[in-house]
Amino acid sequence: MTGPLLVINAGSSSLKFETFDVSDGTPRRNLRGEIERLASDAPHFVARDGEGRPVERLLGADEDPLAVLLAWLGEHGGGAPCAVGHRVVHGGARHIGPALIDDALLAELATLVPLAPLHQPHNLDPIRRLRTHAPSLPQVACFDTAFHRGHSEVVDRFALPEALYAQGVRRYGFHGLSYAWIARRFAEVAPTLAAGRVIAAHLGSGCSACAMVGGRSVDSTMGFTALEGLVMGTRPGQLDAGVVLYLVEQGMEAKAIEHLLYYESGLKGLSGISGDVRDLLADGGARARLALDVFAYRAAAAFASLAASMGGLDAVIFTAGIGENAATIRAAIVQRCAWLGVALDPARNATNSTQISAADSKVAAYVIPTDEEATIARETLAVLAAR
Repeated sequence: MTGPLLVINAGSSSLKFETFDVSDGTPRRNLRGEIERLASDAPHFVARDGEGRPVERLLGADEDPLAVLLAWLGEHGGGAPCAVGHRVVHGGARHIGPALIDDALLAELATLVPLAPLHQPHNLDPIRRLRTHAPSLPQVACFDTAFHRGHSEVVDRFALPEALYAQGVRRYGFHGLSYAWIARRFAEVAPTLAAGRVIAAHLGSGCSACAMVGGRSVDSTMGFTALEGLVMGTRPGQLDAGVVLYLVEQGMEAKAIEHLLYYESGLKGLSGISGDVRDLLADGGARARLALDVFAYRAAAAFASLAASMGGLDAVIFTAGIGENAATIRAAIVQRCAWLGVALDPARNATNSTQISAADSKVAAYVIPTDEEATIARETLAVLAAR
């Protein structure tokens, strides 16, 4: 293949991109950048060229960010991309792996927008734009749900009528691109432990935990949508469905409830300050402490549930922004999991070492940085190779 492989991870306010040299069939990272403030009148293009020099400029109101990106890559990024891999949060029940994008797949993924309104529309937008600017450019969708599609029916079922299950109302699980990377990396770091029973906790703005046996997902805290499970930055996680019924009975409209659950809850709702752990740790007030305590409590409870799902526990892995950098949060979670046999080495934990468990800990604990973009690059290459 000629030209770099482009990887896009698009969100509501920014579009992150990376390019990979795939000339020998193995992805090697070249450069990365971001188009920020997409919702504003003046998006901001930030990148580094092939020689590491920073490139920054504001985009005009009439400029399409994807057209600017393609032009910049052609001049500074090793030429026009040979293909594009996209993070797509929801792949539904049918997709167990990455897929080449065509009209039918794009239409199918659009039907899943109500299940991931915070992510799916923004994942699909650059796909559509690139199909306009470069219609012959192969594009591949890499799904956050695919890693979890091997769950047993017992794990994926809600206690609801069969007709709803047939319509796709089931537990899907998310953050799969992150967990796929963690499973691969942990097999290199600690192969014996990786073959056993592992809980990986992706703790960032969005949070979930995944039970893996032999590197495969067997259970996850997230379900039908990305609202279930752990407390998150602005999402509540575990919630009695009766709360939603109550809000409806009080006259709250569906869109207002959606906004409440996706943007005003979680750490932000509990603290009244922020959904960012760094802000809450710096604040130190009573509401900030309450929010962080609830965060740790729910995470520890989820660890216990996932350990039960696997029939035991051999290792715990922390990843993503909070998991990789917030030593005090890791300590608070593990302290509540002491009965499971997890104990931290305070010095190692404070420095975000790879292995942070104490020498006498019955369950090992690790910090492993995630790399969703590298997973997308590998999955995209696999799809192209199979064409």
